[in-house]
Amino acid sequence: MPKKLFKRWAPDPHKIRTNPALKFLGVLLHDPNLFHLNRHSVSVAFFVGLFIAFLPIPGHIPLAALSALLFRCNLPIAVALVWISNPLTIPFIFYAAYKVGAAILNTPVGNQSFAFTWTWLRDELPRIWQPLLLGSLLASLLFSCLGYLSIQWFWRWHIVSKWKQRRQKRRADKAHS
Repeated sequence: MPKKLFKRWAPDPHKIRTNPALKFLGVLLHDPNLFHLNRHSVSVAFFVGLFIAFLPIPGHIPLAALSALLFRCNLPIAVALVWISNPLTIPFIFYAAYKVGAAILNTPVGNQSFAFTWTWLRDELPRIWQPLLLGSLLASLLFSCLGYLSIQWFWRWHIVSKWKQRRQKRRADKAHS
C-alpha cells in the first residue's frame, strides 16, 4: 500500500534523469536511493521535506532537492513536501512560528498592521527575525521528526499487518487441505 501510493504520485525517474535542465547534476541523479521507495528513503525524505518547508527562506525546492541528494533519500517526496508551505499557508505558518518564538523569547507581539511591501519588510524584519527564526526552527524540527517517526511507524505497521494476513491465509489454506 505505501509503495503503491507513493509510486502513483511520483514522477518518472527516467524523465528526471534525462531532463536537460538537470544535466549539470551529472551522475548524482543516478543514485538509486533517490527514487527507491523503501522505509528509509521515504522517512528521510519526509524529514528533509518537512524540515525545509517550515524554514523562512526562499528557494525551498532547490534546497530540498540538494538535501535529498546529500542525504540520499527519495527526491520526489522531499521536493513535494516543501509545498506544505505554499502561498496560501505561508502567512499562517510563519505567524504561528513568530508567536511561538516570541513566547519563548518573552518578546511582546506587536499589534502592527501587516503590509507585504519592501518598506514594511525593511522596517519590521529587524524586530521580528529572531522570534520568527526560532519558531520556524522549532516547527521544522517538530514536524520533521513527527513525519519521520510517523512514516517509520506506518511502514512497520503495514508490513506487520501484511505478515498477519499471509499467516492467516496459510492457516486457512491448511485447514481446507
